[in-house]
Amino acid sequence: MLKVADKTHDESRQGEAFAPFAVDPSSYHKRFYIESYGCAMNFSDSEIVASILQGEGFGATRNFEEADLILLNTCSIREKAEQTVRKRLTEFRKIKKSKPGMLVGVLGCMAERLKAKLLEEEKLVDIVVGPDAYRSLPGLIGEAETGQKTVNVLLSREETYADISPVRLESNGISAFVSIMRGCNNMCSFCVVPFTRGRERSRDAQSIVAEVQELFNQGFREVTLLGQNVDSYHWSPENEGHNGWGKAVTFANLLEMVAQVHPDMRVRFSTSHPKDITEEVLTTMARYENICKYIHLPVQSGSTRVLQLMNRTYTREWYMAKVDQIMRIMPDCALSSDIIAGFCTETEEEHKDTLDIMSYSKYDFSYMFIYSERPGTLAARRYKDDIPEEVKKRRLQEIVDLQGALSLASNERDLGKTFKVLIEGDSKRNQEEWKGRNSQNKVVVFPKEEYAYQPGDYVWVTIHDRTQGTLIGRISKG
Repeated sequence: MLKVADKTHDESRQGEAFAPFAVDPSSYHKRFYIESYGCAMNFSDSEIVASILQGEGFGATRNFEEADLILLNTCSIREKAEQTVRKRLTEFRKIKKSKPGMLVGVLGCMAERLKAKLLEEEKLVDIVVGPDAYRSLPGLIGEAETGQKTVNVLLSREETYADISPVRLESNGISAFVSIMRGCNNMCSFCVVPFTRGRERSRDAQSIVAEVQELFNQGFREVTLLGQNVDSYHWSPENEGHNGWGKAVTFANLLEMVAQVHPDMRVRFSTSHPKDITEEVLTTMARYENICKYIHLPVQSGSTRVLQLMNRTYTREWYMAKVDQIMRIMPDCALSSDIIAGFCTETEEEHKDTLDIMSYSKYDFSYMFIYSERPGTLAARRYKDDIPEEVKKRRLQEIVDLQGALSLASNERDLGKTFKVLIEGDSKRNQEEWKGRNSQNKVVVFPKEEYAYQPGDYVWVTIHDRTQGTLIGRISKG
C-alpha cells in the first residue's frame, strides 16, 4: 500500500510523504533530518530510528541544510518510489559537497535491495541500513564519520524492536501507529517485501498493550496496529497463563486486548490478507464499539487466473464470499482495496473482471497502481511484463474512474446519517472547521460553531453534503 493513484480522501490521504518530526533539537549536540516514503510501516520504522538516534545525542531538525545526518527511509514496492528517492539523494549530494562532514543514509527496503549501487556505483550515500538493522545505526554513523562507507542489511528472524519507545513523527497527538509484527511469509509474485523485510515474526503481545496504554495516558485516542499481514499475528508466551489467556495470542485475541485498554481508545489495523482474516476477527470487531468498522482488504485483481499468477492463494469467488461474510457480520463496515492494472498477460476480459469485483465489493476507496516489475520477485523471474504502457494507463484510468464513482455513491449513502467522529484538528481549507474521521475511516468536516470541543474529543456529526472524498456535516444538537 503505497502511492495513492486516486486521491479519494482529499483531507487525509497521502502516498509518498515528507516526514520530518517536531522535536526541539536545541539540547542535542548533533542534528538529523529524516524523510519517509511508502507504507505506514516505513513511517513507523522512522519513529523507531528517531528514538535510537535521540539516545545517541541527535536532535531532529526540519531543515535538512542544517542537519549533520540526513536519512531517507525508502520503499522498493513501486518503481516510481525508487525514482523519487534517487532524485532526492542527488539533491542531497549537492548540499553535501558544500557541507563537509554531513552524512547521508538510506534506510528500509530500497537500502536492502540496492545497497551496492547506492554505495559504490552511484556514490549517493554514506550509510545503508536495512529494516532489521536499525539498532546498529550508532556504530555505522561512527564508522562513516571516519570516511568509511558503512552497511548493514542483515535480515533477522527475531527483531521486533518491542523494547524501543518510538518518537512520534509529526504527531497530531491523537493518532499513532503501533507495529505488532514484521516481515511477510506470503510470496505474492509481484511483491518484493519478503525479500527486503524477511520472514514474519510477531511482537510480544504485552508490550503492544503496554504501548497502547501509554499512548492513551499521553492523550492519544486512536491507534493503528501495523503489519504486512496483521491477521497472521501469533505470539506464544514463555510461561503458561502468563498473558492472562493461558494460550497463544492470535490477532483476534490481540484486538480484544487492545480494545479493552479503554473504550475511548479507537483501534484500527492494516493490512489484512483476504486468506487470513478469520470469522473470529470479524466477530471481535463487531463486539467492540471502539474497534473501527473498516477493513483494508486488497484484491489486486478480479480474475482468478491472474490471482493464481500473482500467487494470491484465493479465487475470485472466494474473495466475493469473504466480502459477503464481512457484510453479514458487520453491515456498516467500510472496505478499501489495493488494485493492480496491467499485470503480466492480463486480458481485456480479465481487466473487466477487476472492474466487476470492484462494483460487487463497493469499495469506499482504493489504492490503485500500474504494474511495475520489481527485480528479484517471482513475477520478474517467471513472467514477461508484456502489457503495453499505454494499455496499463488506460486500464488504470478506468479503475480510478470507477472507484471515484463508488466513493461518491458511498458518501451519498451517508447523507442524513449521524456519525461519532474523532476530532483530529483543523480542516486544511478552513480553520473555522474541524476535521475528523468516523469509524469507517471517512474524513468528516464540520463547523466548530460555538462548541468548546478540542482535538481528541468525540462528537456526533450529522451529514448533509459530500464530495468524492469527504463527508460534510454539522454537530448534532440531539
